[in-house]
Amino acid sequence: MSNHNTYATIEIVDINNVDFSQVGETNTSTVRKSLDQTQFVIKWVHDNIPTFITDGSIIPIETYNHTEALALMQTTVWSDPSPV
Repeated sequence: MSNHNTYATIEIVDINNVDFSQVGETNTSTVRKSLDQTQFVIKWVHDNIPTFITDGSIIPIETYNHTEALALMQTTVWSDPSPV
């Protein structure tokens, strides 16, 4: 099964500039945030790049495919390494 989403990490200061009608998340409380709350992740269907990115209103830190995004979420920046 193929995932056709593109994922992007973005600085938290840009969170209120996201048009949530163009991405897979519904609002600021549904985005995944880094543990230090300085970044968040959004996703969109690969060919439908949000206009706020194409017009330069928001410049992603980095973009990822599904596999890369999953790997990123396993890092200590995004996941607490402490056992539950």
